Amino acid sequence: MSTVAEQLVHSLKEQGIRYVFGVPSGSWLYYMEAMRKEGLEFVLVSNEASAGFMADVCARLTGIPAVCYGTVGPGATNLSTGVVGALLDRSPMIALTSEPPEKMIGRTVQMAIDQQSLFRPITKWTTRLTAERVDQIFGQAMRIAQAEVPGPVHIGLPEDLGQRPVHPAIPATALPLIRATAPAPAEEAVLERMQGVFARSRKPVIALGLSALRSKAGALVAQIAEKHRIPVVLTPMAKGLISEDHPWYAGVLFHALSDRVAETHRQADLVVAVGYDPVEFNFEDWMPEVPLLHLDTVAADIDRSVYHEVYDIVGNIVESLKRLAAAKPIESAWDQAALKERRDSMFKAMEPPAGSFGPRAALSILREVLPQDGIMACDVGAHTHLIGQMWRTPAPGLQLMTNGCSSMGFGVPAAIAAKLCRPDKKVVCVTGDGSFLMTAGEMAVARRRKLPVVFVVLADESLELIRLKQKKKGFPEYMTALHADECPTAAYVFGVPVIRADDAKEYRAALVKAFATEGPVIVEAHIDASEYAELIQRKHK
Repeated sequence: MSTVAEQLVHSLKEQGIRYVFGVPSGSWLYYMEAMRKEGLEFVLVSNEASAGFMADVCARLTGIPAVCYGTVGPGATNLSTGVVGALLDRSPMIALTSEPPEKMIGRTVQMAIDQQSLFRPITKWTTRLTAERVDQIFGQAMRIAQAEVPGPVHIGLPEDLGQRPVHPAIPATALPLIRATAPAPAEEAVLERMQGVFARSRKPVIALGLSALRSKAGALVAQIAEKHRIPVVLTPMAKGLISEDHPWYAGVLFHALSDRVAETHRQADLVVAVGYDPVEFNFEDWMPEVPLLHLDTVAADIDRSVYHEVYDIVGNIVESLKRLAAAKPIESAWDQAALKERRDSMFKAMEPPAGSFGPRAALSILREVLPQDGIMACDVGAHTHLIGQMWRTPAPGLQLMTNGCSSMGFGVPAAIAAKLCRPDKKVVCVTGDGSFLMTAGEMAVARRRKLPVVFVVLADESLELIRLKQKKKGFPEYMTALHADECPTAAYVFGVPVIRADDAKEYRAALVKAFATEGPVIVEAHIDASEYAELIQRKHK
C-alpha cells in the first residue's frame, strides 16, 4: 500500500512534471524521499519566492503545470510572492505547502497561520489533501490550473499526512494524463457579426496580448495583417508572436517610446484585440474610443460606459482568426510607407550613441552576442521598458518577463528555470542591481547545479525607474540610492565569478568570455543611466 507522499509524487511524475522547487521542512522529507525513489528532481532554492518564479517559467516553457513548495508559515508567505506572479502572468502551477494537522487547525501553533485564507485570493482554487482523495484532489488541481484563464492552485499538506497509507489503495497508474483542452469555437452568429464589423472598417489595428501567446496565433495574425494591410501592436509579454521586421509590425504598447507607437494606434477606427489580457495594460490607457472586436477565451474587461461598441468573440481564438483570414480583403486606408517610417524612426532612437555605454549599448551588444535562439529573462526596472520595445525576439518563449505581476526579483530565478527546461539553449538574465539584491542568493543554486547562465547586472546603483517617477512628479530624489557610496565589485557572489565592465569594449569581451564558461557567470555592467529619461515616455493616446 502506497503512502500519501508516494502516491502524490508518482502522480506528479506521470503527468510529465520533472522538477519541484522549494525549501524543505521536516514533514516534507517523506515527499523528498519519494521523489528520490521516483527520479523526480527537487530543486533546492534560496528563497521560496524564487521557487514560485521558477515554477512559473517552467510552466511557460513546457506547457505543463509546474510545482513549488513552502513549509508552514514563513515558507508559505515567501512562496506566495511567486504564486501571485503565476496568477497575474497566467501560468498553470501547483503550489504545495505544509499545514498543521487537522486536529490542530484553529489552535495556537508555532509558525502556523490560516494558509487557506492566505492563498484563496491569489489562486484559482485552494484545498487540503486527504489520504482518501489524493488522486481526486490532484486531478482536479491539474484541470483547474490549466483551464482558461490558467493560473495557480494551492494544496495544503497536513504535516502528519505524508507517511500515512492511501485509503483505499488505488493503482498508481489510475490517474490519466491531464492536459488543457482547446476552448470551443465562438457561436456562429457572433462570428458572423465579427466579420461584418471588420469588413466595414478602413483603419483597424490588431492588438496582440498574452492569451494569443498561449493559443500560438502568431502565424495566423501575420497572415491577416498582410492580407488586409493592417498594423499590429503587442503587449510586452506577447513578444515573439510577430517579427519586428514584419512590414505591418507597429511596436509594443506601454514600454519605451510608446508615444511613437501611439502615432499608429490612435488613428484606428477599430481595434481587433487578439488574446488581449488587460492584466498587462488596460484598454482605457491607450485605446481610442472606437469599436472593439475582442477575440479571447473570456469577455473584455473594459469600461463599457466609455466604449459603447464592444463585441465579445468568446471562444477558440485560432478558430475566430481563421474567419478573418478567409474574409475578402478590406479596403485598407493605412499608409504602409508612413508606418515603416515610424517603425524605422523608433528603432533608430533605440540605437546607442557612438562611444556610449548606457542601457541601449548594453542591450544592443548582448543581442549581437546571444544566439538568435537564445533565451533572455529580464527583471523589473527601467531596463524592462527598453527591452519591451527594442529587444528583437525571433519567436515566443525567447524573451521572458513578468508584466502582469511585475515583481522585482523575477529575472534571476526565471533564467535558472529556463536553463533547466532548455539545457540546449544559451540563457542570459538581464537585471538591475536593485532587483539582483532581492534574489542574489539564487547564485548558489546556479553554482550548485553548474548551470551555464550569464547574469548581466546593469549597475546604476539606484532604483532608477522610481527615481525617474519622483522627478516626473517634481519630488526630490529620496531613498532610491542603493549604496551610501561607490560599492566595490566582488570577485565572487556565492561562488559565482564576477566580471566587471566599465565600457562597451570591456562589456563585449566579458559577455564572450561568460558565454564560453561552463558554469554561471555574473557580468557587472556599470552603465550610464541618464538616457532612460528620454526613452521612457507614457503618451499613449
